[in-house]
Amino acid sequence: MGKATGFLEYTRTETAAKEPLERIKDFNEFHVPLSDEQRCQQASRCMDCGVPFCQNGKMLCGMMSGCPLNNLIPEWNDLLYHGQKEQALSRLIMTNNFPEFTSRVCPALCEKACICGVYDSPVTTKENENSIIEFGFANGLMQPQIPTVRSGKRIAVIGSGPSGLAAADTLNKRGHNVTVFERSDRVGGLLMYGIPNMKLEKHIIERRVELMKAEGVEFRTDSNVGENVSADEILSGYDAVVLACGSANPRDVKAEGRDADGIYFAVDFLKATTKSLLDSELKDGKYISAKDKNVVIIGGGDTGNDCVGTSVRHGCKSVVQLEMMPKLPDERAENNPFPEWPRVCKTDYGQEEAIAVFGHDPRIYCTTVKEFIKDESGKLSAIKTVKLQFGTDPETGRRTMNEIEGSEEIIPCELCLIAAGFLGCQKYIADAFGVSLDQRTNVKTALGKHSTDVDKVFTAGDMHIGQSLVVRAIREGRDAAAEVDEYLIGYTNL
Repeated sequence: MGKATGFLEYTRTETAAKEPLERIKDFNEFHVPLSDEQRCQQASRCMDCGVPFCQNGKMLCGMMSGCPLNNLIPEWNDLLYHGQKEQALSRLIMTNNFPEFTSRVCPALCEKACICGVYDSPVTTKENENSIIEFGFANGLMQPQIPTVRSGKRIAVIGSGPSGLAAADTLNKRGHNVTVFERSDRVGGLLMYGIPNMKLEKHIIERRVELMKAEGVEFRTDSNVGENVSADEILSGYDAVVLACGSANPRDVKAEGRDADGIYFAVDFLKATTKSLLDSELKDGKYISAKDKNVVIIGGGDTGNDCVGTSVRHGCKSVVQLEMMPKLPDERAENNPFPEWPRVCKTDYGQEEAIAVFGHDPRIYCTTVKEFIKDESGKLSAIKTVKLQFGTDPETGRRTMNEIEGSEEIIPCELCLIAAGFLGCQKYIADAFGVSLDQRTNVKTALGKHSTDVDKVFTAGDMHIGQSLVVRAIREGRDAAAEVDEYLIGYTNL
């Protein structure tokens, strides 16, 4: 612990964000890094506490507490404070394949479990991580690490999202020959097309992919295994297969008028915008435009917030975000103690921007859609909402949700985006390889394992555990890689 009184001397200082009305003019990342001196001060706030919950990474009450990658946070915070950035980088990449991704899109599970945050504010761990990895890239430290010995084993990774990339990167560094199959035209999966540019600029992904290519990983895009690429050929041509295709079945909304023209899943809306942005700076018009439209987003999570921010950048006429659940408290409740994940209300970047443009928070709580209203041509013109009331079933003790009679309201709407989560993997890919699915339509494995009921076929990421976080997907990919390595070699040192 470099500075024993750092957490007493310095207050938490975050990177400054551009003002909402300024940053909505483009799709670029909008945070301005701190100076080196300020960053060292922030790193010095790390207490190197006796029990660092920040790197614990355990499930508490159904929620992750601390970093699932078990990042060596106190160590590299201390090295960062001392100005030993190269050493900090070596400790960071020891546990995390892609700090440049997690330091941008992770909700900072580590900070929510930081002991410094119990009575004060947590250490800026996520931003410290970003400063270390960007220092590495900027100063030529992130050079290809090409294995000196190859095992001769060939592995196919299906899907190039965070779990697939992590599995491929880990197995390649072990000396195996890895080929990644991606059905889209660009590598990255969820990272490329599921997360908007303002949260993760795509040159960051391309930079990492080029590094992995230089290290020996082969990428095949436009390769939809189970459709234009035969699963049988892959099974016969590779020594092991890792299925990392994500949780790609969006949850739908069943209401009258669902067939109206103007209703889209959030993932399709976000993907179309990002692809058009990358292809032509939106000049080709090949995206679902929110310009001059009244937009209603069904879903209050991160994806819903991304839709808010994207719609505002399109130039929407208005935006409303519907949330079925009640508003969370602004501070931790007594039944939600540290180090559990804090179930508190947060206002994210998209909501901040909507407030700046329209003068009010776009979120409406305890509300759902009762009917989609169409005009004479079949286009969406409005939605009918209804308020919900929550209670408890006296017999089962389960929470109940009932409509409040007479609470219906008509909201003008020409574009509705469904951001209600996902329901497991797409079945065609599971069928192609003959693997079984569990009740949640995730690929079935034994508890704590990644091997499926088909020989030499493994699974990782959201396809295995259901919709989750990028940081958990990376951990899944690393763990699956270790299991594949042991299967192929008979032991593993991963």
